[in-house]
Amino acid sequence: MAIEIAILEEIKKYETIIIHRHQRPDPDCIGAQLALRAILRESFPDKTVYAVGKHYPGFDWMGQADQEVPDEAYKDALVIVVDTANQPRVDDERWSTGKAVVKIDHHPNEDAFGDLQWVLDQASSTSEMLYDWFAANEAALTMPDDAARLLYAGIVGDTGRFMYPATTGNTMAVAGKLMGYNFSATEVNQAEDEISPAVAKLSAYVYQNLEILPSGAAYLKLSDEVVEPFGLGKGDSTSAIVPLPGKITSVVAWAIFVESKDHTYRIRLRSKGPSINGLAKNHGGGGHALASGAGAKDQAEIDQVIHELDELVANAKGENE
Repeated sequence: MAIEIAILEEIKKYETIIIHRHQRPDPDCIGAQLALRAILRESFPDKTVYAVGKHYPGFDWMGQADQEVPDEAYKDALVIVVDTANQPRVDDERWSTGKAVVKIDHHPNEDAFGDLQWVLDQASSTSEMLYDWFAANEAALTMPDDAARLLYAGIVGDTGRFMYPATTGNTMAVAGKLMGYNFSATEVNQAEDEISPAVAKLSAYVYQNLEILPSGAAYLKLSDEVVEPFGLGKGDSTSAIVPLPGKITSVVAWAIFVESKDHTYRIRLRSKGPSINGLAKNHGGGGHALASGAGAKDQAEIDQVIHELDELVANAKGENE
């Protein structure tokens, strides 16, 4: 049985479905989660379907998760975890207390959790996968217009407006089919492209202070002391500035170090060519070949990451010459 059909058969067995996503969400994980909730509620009105996760006001234009989900709901529930590579990153620890777990994801399957797993690390996004899941089961499912809007938003977000290499012919075909539903793709594109005045000022700081090494590796450290004067509101985050170094012609791969509440640093790694997920694994992280995340406990580790990134880019450039 194809995995897309097996997942639907598993869903049919349960009266309660609870959908989880990863912490610190992006448009793909929110789009996939809320679209799946909408599809299941429309297709199976007798089932109880929840979406769980912390509220982020900056994503209110997409919709909101259910904030009041009782613990007892998990007792006989099917839990579906979308767009989440590893167990520690799942938002809301109750996900593991359900009756069974389905994992749907497009990151490398290095943490193979779940009773059923559908992982396609070559897919552009989990949202693209969910459209393909719907298409494989179209006779049994209904796609509301808002679910189509959410999946389109997820694809736009994770492909960088269809710019990243994971964008395929299927990605574009799916986006085209979704645009046939009753929503404004223009409004979605604008919502994902807009930034606040505070983030605009932070963007200027990025361009003025980005360190670009001769190899083409680049880096920037955003400490609390640096970020606080910009006055980022609740709906803002530093994630909006992560793609910016890639717009510079001489930059090949880059690292953005963002200070956390415990004064360690989150590392956002991006690349135009050389694979950087191995570097991320060296520092407690992982992800895609060209987009990964990791952590640094102190300045010494930050310096080590910069050194490793510099070597990685220099070696890749040497191999290509």
